[in-house]
Amino acid sequence: MSDIDSRQRFSDRVEDYVRYRPSYPPGLLAFVWQRTGLEPSSRVADIGSGTGIFSGLLLEAGATVFAVEPNAAMRAAAEASFQGRPGFTSLEGTAEATGLPEGSVSLITCAQAFHWFDPAAARREFVRILSPGGWCALIWNTPVRDGSPFALGYEKIKTEFGTDFERIRHESIPPERFTAFFGRPDWEKRRFANSQTLDYSGLKGRLLSSSYAPKPGHPRHLPMLAALEELYTRCQKGSLVRMDYETELFLGQFGLAP
Repeated sequence: MSDIDSRQRFSDRVEDYVRYRPSYPPGLLAFVWQRTGLEPSSRVADIGSGTGIFSGLLLEAGATVFAVEPNAAMRAAAEASFQGRPGFTSLEGTAEATGLPEGSVSLITCAQAFHWFDPAAARREFVRILSPGGWCALIWNTPVRDGSPFALGYEKIKTEFGTDFERIRHESIPPERFTAFFGRPDWEKRRFANSQTLDYSGLKGRLLSSSYAPKPGHPRHLPMLAALEELYTRCQKGSLVRMDYETELFLGQFGLAP
């Protein structure tokens, strides 16, 4: 996957991304503050900030947020949401070249983004911009794959119709890659329960916000929507379905380069 491809994949999915992507459980940020000893008013670089879902949570906590995003359409959506908001700065940049000064932040967050980065180059940049003793949090909302007919059916749709779902899914990142990234073995992983309740319009928008979902005109697009409608009809209760997530947090500090 080219850098250009990964940075532009969501350009025509921004509206669905803003409306239908889930937020993150409040217990996650509370744990980060408690575990790191950082104040909620800390200076934070939110890397791969997208439309600003996690940036918004940081701002609500009182942080000074530098939202770094290479995709112009996603960055514009975040800027529209937080225009004039104290503590928010939007930057055109990448994980590998943020544009931030050396030692300027005490926490880096990457929500739903790390799997798009060049890990070695991002590591060098993160070490550069972090102040001594700084922390890095890698975060994903991971849909639960089984446990209910809906979860099983939704996973099947992604696998069967997704254009490159298996290639880009972050669950395939092995633990040793996180150890290499942090440069030390004492990073920790925590899980938090999260969920969305969606009507059919919301469920469709949630699926179409994913970069691997085939677009209109693709031969898999209409069959995918037919399968989604069948799943919704079979699993809905009161015209709603619940999508459960396991929100994963990988938290650590950086050691010596491997």
